[in-house]
Amino acid sequence: MQIFGIVTEYNPFHNGHLFQINRIRDFGATHIVSVMSGNYVQRGEPALFDKWTRAKAAVLSGVDLVIELPTPYGILTAEKFAFNSIYILNS
Repeated sequence: MQIFGIVTEYNPFHNGHLFQINRIRDFGATHIVSVMSGNYVQRGEPALFDKWTRAKAAVLSGVDLVIELPTPYGILTAEKFAFNSIYILNS
């Protein structure tokens, strides 16, 4: 079993994201887990689409599990955004 974790916002989900998911599968991923920001994305901006719509797009495109990055972590600086996302994936 090969589980890959990715940090995402999908704001909005586009063909580049689909390409990434497909490439991860090409590398042998049996499962893909995404840590995704919620209704507010990095730097505190509101997302173009709600978290449910973005998560559904991810699942329909091949992500197996979407875990929400809690808003207090999602609106922090890039370093803290990344650190907390990786911490959740590692957990």
